[in-house]
Amino acid sequence: MTGATNGGSGVARRDGPDEADGVGGGGGDGGDGGDGGGGGGGRAVIGGRYRLRERLGRGGMGVVWRATDELLGRAVAVKELNVEAGVDPAGALREARAVAQIRHPHVIVVHDVVEDDGRPFIVMELVDGGSLADRLASSDGALSPPEAARIGVDLLDALTAAHARGMLHRDVKPANVLLEAGTGRVVLTDFGIASLPGATTISGTGVFAGTPEYSAPERMQGATAGPASDLWSLGALLCAAVTGESPFRRDSLGA
Repeated sequence: MTGATNGGSGVARRDGPDEADGVGGGGGDGGDGGDGGGGGGGRAVIGGRYRLRERLGRGGMGVVWRATDELLGRAVAVKELNVEAGVDPAGALREARAVAQIRHPHVIVVHDVVEDDGRPFIVMELVDGGSLADRLASSDGALSPPEAARIGVDLLDALTAAHARGMLHRDVKPANVLLEAGTGRVVLTDFGIASLPGATTISGTGVFAGTPEYSAPERMQGATAGPASDLWSLGALLCAAVTGESPFRRDSLGA
């Protein structure tokens, strides 16, 4: 069952190739290669049109594949949500459709949401480029203040658009910001744990939803989140952008 959805949404991109949930990658169709992971075996067709090519990354929310839309002949990114890890398929697809209504140049575009053999998939644009986390971990290191300011303004615009739709991101961090090669376009990804204001910090499975070192104090204390929580995370991200590392080196709720 497929349902075409145009607009913006995104998925996470963690540090490290095997922990990535990102949609950054080359602009081609990715060839026929695959590592055999996930539900696609690298070559499965889902929704009758999206052929999975190669795994771009894996994270707590699921696996992201480079894929080809065989109907339109274009490269896309497909996120296969991890239902075994407690992801609610109906809720995830509902949130993807809601976030897809955020049409903004700095929010990643959702092309489609698909449920195939009981497993949910989100089909998005494939951004040719790496994440801000990749950049900070590279030899180039921290950004110049003007470059960080440009990225900050673009992300603030993206969050403003999301908040105007009643959506919170809840996981703003360098790994969820893509930098498009050639154009420098800033793309906010991974609204996979996005929610309406008033949602709790702890997910339905009892797992903290977000990244502790970029999470606002009220979220760390288990309080409800609001737009200010996203803005706090953006501030922490910008500190990391100009210094090269997070201002809060914590890996858990109690750290």
